[in-house]
Amino acid sequence: MTGNSELIAIFNAALVAVDPYHAVLNAIRLEQNDLYIGGVKYPLDAYNRIVVVGAGKATARMAMAIEALLGMRISAGLIIVKDGHSAALNIIKQVEAAHPVPSWAGVDGTQSILKMAQLADEQTLFICLLSGGASALLLAPAEGLTLEDTQEVTRLLLQSGANIIEMNAVRKHLSAVKGGKLAQAAFPAQTVSLILSDVIGDPLDVIASGPTAPDDSTFADAWAVLEKYSLKQKVPQRVLLHLQLGFLKKIKETVKTGDACMRDVHNVVVGNIKLALDAAMEKSRQLGIGAEIIRADLQGEARDAAHFLAEAARDTLKRMQPYERRCLLSGGETTVTVHGVGMGGRNQELALAFAIEIDGMQGVTLLSAGPDGTDGANDAAGAIVDGHVAAQARQLGIVPALYLANNDSYHFFQKFDASSGEHTHFITGSTGTNVMDMQVMMLNKTR
Repeated sequence: MTGNSELIAIFNAALVAVDPYHAVLNAIRLEQNDLYIGGVKYPLDAYNRIVVVGAGKATARMAMAIEALLGMRISAGLIIVKDGHSAALNIIKQVEAAHPVPSWAGVDGTQSILKMAQLADEQTLFICLLSGGASALLLAPAEGLTLEDTQEVTRLLLQSGANIIEMNAVRKHLSAVKGGKLAQAAFPAQTVSLILSDVIGDPLDVIASGPTAPDDSTFADAWAVLEKYSLKQKVPQRVLLHLQLGFLKKIKETVKTGDACMRDVHNVVVGNIKLALDAAMEKSRQLGIGAEIIRADLQGEARDAAHFLAEAARDTLKRMQPYERRCLLSGGETTVTVHGVGMGGRNQELALAFAIEIDGMQGVTLLSAGPDGTDGANDAAGAIVDGHVAAQARQLGIVPALYLANNDSYHFFQKFDASSGEHTHFITGSTGTNVMDMQVMMLNKTR
């Protein structure tokens, strides 16, 4: 495949734009003893303690920025990061935990964070750092529920095809920390959250399951999600009972708009997919390639997204001049309804479906990847494909459609690369950041 270095350079430019360290430092500043965050002034003389907590795949580099700015002013701190996503910190402690299915390490870390929140008072500045992945990492099962209950619900939701809003509506209502409850625990402290968004539209109640934001969803919404995806007969009985009691108003709802504990909470989005896509577009133009963002809210089934992108490629090629090159950019978060028993992720599944869609087409190459460096429970971030991959795979005895039907995109790309000598599997390792998935498509009209 040709032009991969340009695709990767464009993708990397997007990563730089949403680097958590710089995103935080761009959003806050310190002038003498006054801290400015998102246009709000926090006179540090008014606080006896500054406590920093957080969770998410990108939180370690966010914490590095806070340490660089505030240093020894920080009284205490603890963040929960995905396994392998920690960074060099001097003051703020780190706990590594499992993602996307939660683990005991996440529970233990969350209990410590809740204790820190409960010790906060009116003279505490409580800074919360949040990024994608926090829904699994910041975990405190509601009373009567267990870690095993939340693990099973998470697995079922991940396989069901539910989108992030639906998933988090359920998770918030099974939690003692999500849905505004972390801010509630820290009240009456002054709480400010710095958020790296991985959700379309940056809804504060959905990103990281909104631990410091008022929640618009209800127990009825959570129940409806289980009904929609036929999960009521599959989730643990304790979960069903908990949601039923909530639906009957026998369990208190998540924190809502107007609650007193939200009075002094300030949530600030410091980075999102728009910043990433704008940077990718600028990099493409620096390389002398015209670029456009075709979607910043790509969602739905990964296979349907692949079809949409293939149609966009065909339509754009028709309008291009001979020998013209063009870069089409998109971002969002697709879903995969798992019917097979293979291994993969939404980016690898999208790329495999796209390879089948454009089978035989000339001048089209696509990179689809997660900016955090992970795509499902494996070591790949995504994949790079063109119009030759499907045919070449069949010649090698590898049938793309069979791997797609089995939701086994990871092993397709692994076997294809081993057999062909190509490098379609896109493996980056942890990048330290996390916004929504991104697709970089290069079009080259050969005649």
